[in-house]
Amino acid sequence: MKWYAGSDHAGFRLKQLMIAVLKELGDEVVDVGTLNEDSTDYPQYGQEVGKKVVGEPGTFGLIVCGTGIGISIAANKVPGVRAALVHDDFTAAAARAHNDANVISLGARVIGPGVAESALLMFRSTQFAGGRHQRRVDLIEPKP
Repeated sequence: MKWYAGSDHAGFRLKQLMIAVLKELGDEVVDVGTLNEDSTDYPQYGQEVGKKVVGEPGTFGLIVCGTGIGISIAANKVPGVRAALVHDDFTAAAARAHNDANVISLGARVIGPGVAESALLMFRSTQFAGGRHQRRVDLIEPKP
């Protein structure tokens, strides 16, 4: 699997840990920044990950900020992105199975690394259920 990862300063450490988890599983991860804990603005990283994921179908995104809220809002401004803020295994599985989420958002100040890793692994391993969920995903996609 291929991933694009991005975070602001608050999410930097958790992003690095999650990148290591994905690489350990043999996944390819492209880190679009930030590359340190110096204060920075989350919107650029959420949108950059979103653009990369939409530009390369079949890839996934990992985004992290303090709460996971702001960076997911920024990513979701990119047409075709379905970024889901997840807090645990249940929300990660639902995001993939019901919403066909292509970007996972984590809040570094909300959940710890163990819960984040478990949620990421659940997101990674869950397939979109399709069926009635496809109709709903179609309804949220931007119309030309």
